Amino acid sequence: MNSVLVTGAARGIGKAICLRMAQQGWHVYAGVRKLSDGEALTAQNPAITPIVLDVTNPEQIAELDAVLPADLTAVVNNAGIVVDGPVELLTPEELRNQFEVNVFGAVAVTQAVLPRLRASRGRVVFISSLSGRISTPGTGAYNSSKFALEGLVDALRVELRPWGIHTSLIEPGPIATDLWFGATDMVDTTTSHLTDEQRTLYAAHLAGLRKMSQQVPKIAAPVGSVVKEVEKALTAKRPSARYVPGIAGKIQVIATGLTPTPVLDTLFALVSGIRKK
Repeated sequence: MNSVLVTGAARGIGKAICLRMAQQGWHVYAGVRKLSDGEALTAQNPAITPIVLDVTNPEQIAELDAVLPADLTAVVNNAGIVVDGPVELLTPEELRNQFEVNVFGAVAVTQAVLPRLRASRGRVVFISSLSGRISTPGTGAYNSSKFALEGLVDALRVELRPWGIHTSLIEPGPIATDLWFGATDMVDTTTSHLTDEQRTLYAAHLAGLRKMSQQVPKIAAPVGSVVKEVEKALTAKRPSARYVPGIAGKIQVIATGLTPTPVLDTLFALVSGIRKK
């Protein structure tokens, strides 16, 4: 039986991937931070085995060796967080946490399972983002983590060729999950932690970020569009290096690639409510 480890499986994209691959006959190992979340998945499909896994916890990553099958077929690195706010206002701790989850955690999990995937000539899938290609004001921390992830994966994909291990990036835009539906609350929380001086200095930026956060759910693509591409990456005879879910995402990649940087900067500034003084 094919088997896959999915990180960040408690909700959203990760949960949907687990349910889909279990439905397709795979044995799914669902990495969750709370066992109760994993048990809820098992209740929906007994082919799902929950594993307590915080990708920033070295001890829990080390324990994977005792619970995963020797013939593991694949890993889907889905766990991720978003740290928002203007770059000048980010604390070192916030920026480190962004990278600990989105970059270092994904690499650590992959390193832990590669001996198994080498034996099975398996697959490695990373849930990245269009934000790993296109950076926008107010999300610099998140953008930079995805840019870093893409650089690492581009190197990894070639490095693993001798063992027939296929590696793919999934690059969705906004997806209809609780992460993006709670985007406005996230911006409000970030703003509340700033000093009065910071809020005044970046008032226009923060207002623009909040406005954008309210628009995101209206354009968010369904979770199924991502799951569909993940399934392709796991099952195609010759999987692609990159998958961009949905027509809108593909158009965005092409359009931004053809648009000069000064024009993009102006457009992003206008949308974000940022004006020259």
